[in-house]
Amino acid sequence: MTLEKLISNFELLGDWEERYGYLIDLGKKLPGLSDAEKSEDNRVHGCQAMVWLVMEPEPERAGALRIRADSDAFIVRGLIAVLQLIFNGRTPDEILKADAKSVLGKLGLDNHLSPTRKNGLFAMVERIRTLARATAQPGTLETKS
Repeated sequence: MTLEKLISNFELLGDWEERYGYLIDLGKKLPGLSDAEKSEDNRVHGCQAMVWLVMEPEPERAGALRIRADSDAFIVRGLIAVLQLIFNGRTPDEILKADAKSVLGKLGLDNHLSPTRKNGLFAMVERIRTLARATAQPGTLETKS
């Protein structure tokens, strides 16, 4: 699925009950992480649910990265799937320039998540950006705030 298809699907769904159901379905399809990957080093702090996130090279594109993540909450797993559509397959520079807030706004997630879920979502975005910065060559990135 593409980000454009996700946005289109969200627009087709009538109410937020249906959209939450769709997010949960996306989360159920998300491959999990191994028990070894669910370590404190990979944990995303700031989320109400337990969330673990791993960033690794994308085998399909040299220099690009992909995110694999897991959570103990289905809706959070759905949010992870959305973040993967935003960030997977991008270089560290592209990840740092990506406007996740705008995409999440187009989906309406900024207005329809509880404050704790919203904080957790942005904690995941910040963790992705931190890992992208750590992966990049020093002095080669321009960051977008």
